[in-house]
Amino acid sequence: MSRLAVVSQIGDHSRARRLVKVVAWFAAVAMIVALLTASGVDVGGWLTGLWRSIGAVPAHYLIAAIVVQTLQTVLTATAWLFVLRAGYREAHVPFAPVLAAYSVGTALNGVFPASLGTVVMLYILVAAIPTSTFSGLLAAAVVQKLAFVVLSGLVYLYLFVSVPGSFSLQLGHLRDHPVLIPVLIGLGVLLVAAIGRLLWPKLHRRWLQTKQGGAILASPRAYLFRVALPSVLGYTAKLAGAAIFLAAFAIPLTFDSVMHVVGGNSIAGATAVTPGGAGVNEAVSVVALSHYTDAQTATAFAVDQHLVGTAWNIVFALILVPVVFGWRNGEAMLKSASAAARARRHAVAA
Repeated sequence: MSRLAVVSQIGDHSRARRLVKVVAWFAAVAMIVALLTASGVDVGGWLTGLWRSIGAVPAHYLIAAIVVQTLQTVLTATAWLFVLRAGYREAHVPFAPVLAAYSVGTALNGVFPASLGTVVMLYILVAAIPTSTFSGLLAAAVVQKLAFVVLSGLVYLYLFVSVPGSFSLQLGHLRDHPVLIPVLIGLGVLLVAAIGRLLWPKLHRRWLQTKQGGAILASPRAYLFRVALPSVLGYTAKLAGAAIFLAAFAIPLTFDSVMHVVGGNSIAGATAVTPGGAGVNEAVSVVALSHYTDAQTATAFAVDQHLVGTAWNIVFALILVPVVFGWRNGEAMLKSASAAARARRHAVAA
C-alpha cells in the first residue's frame, strides 16, 4: 500500500532559501521595532523591562533552563509522533511537522487564554496529515495526555498527603456519613448511562473517527515505550526546569519545593482564563512557596519562569514553522488553523 505524503513546503523546496527567509523575517521585525520607536511607542522600555526581568536569572541558569525546556518540547512531540503514526499508518508522518505544530501550540498557549493554542495545533495537524480529522486528532490528544494526567495526579496526591490533616479536612463530612459514598457513585453511574444512551447515535459516529486517533492503545507495549516513556522523560525535564529556577533565586531546592512549584503551576494552568495563566501563576507560587521564601522572591521567581518559558517557546516556534513548512505554507497554515480554532471556541461558547 502506498503511503500518502504529509503536506510539506509550498513554494521553496530549498531548505537554504527558507533559512534565508527566516533571517529576512527577523530583520523585518527589527525594522518594525525601529519604526515604532521612531513613532513614539516605547518599545525599548518594554524590551528593557523584559530584559531586566530575564537578566535577574544568572546566564548559566538561563541556558540550562532553555535546554531542558527544549528537551521537554522535543520529548513531548516524540510522544505525539508515535500516537499519530499508529493512528494514520497510511500517511508518512515525519517528526519535523509534528514538532513544529506542537511548538506552535505551546507558544500560543503562553499568549492565548483557555488553551486555544492546543486547538490551533490540532488544526495544523489536520492540514498536515492526509485522512486525519479533528475528532481523530482530539482523541490522539487525549491518548497523548494520559501519561501526563497520571503524573500530575501523583503530584497532586503527594501535595494532598504532605499537608497535615488534609484527609480529615477535605473528607471529614464523607467520613461521618459513609453511606453517602456508594450512593454518590451509584448516582454518577446512572447519570453517565442515561447521557450515554441519549447521545449514543452521535457518539457512535464520532467513535468511528476518534478510534483512529487512539489506535496505539491497542498495543500496550507500544504505548508504554513510545508514548508513556518520552512523556515521563518530558515531565522529568519539566521538574528539572522548576529546580533550575529555584536554584537561580536561591530558594531551597528540595523534592518538596519542586513538587509545590510544579503542582501549583499545573493548578494555575488548569483554572486560569488569562493568557498562559498570567497573574494566577504568580499568586499560586506565593502560596506554594510560602514555607520556603518571602512573597517578593516567590513572585519574582514565578514572573521570570513564565517570561523565560513563554519567550523561548515563541522564538522556537518562529524558527521551526518557516523552516519546516516553508514561508508561504507556514503562514497559510497558521492563519487557517487560528481562524478555525477561534470559530470552534465561539461555537462551543454559543
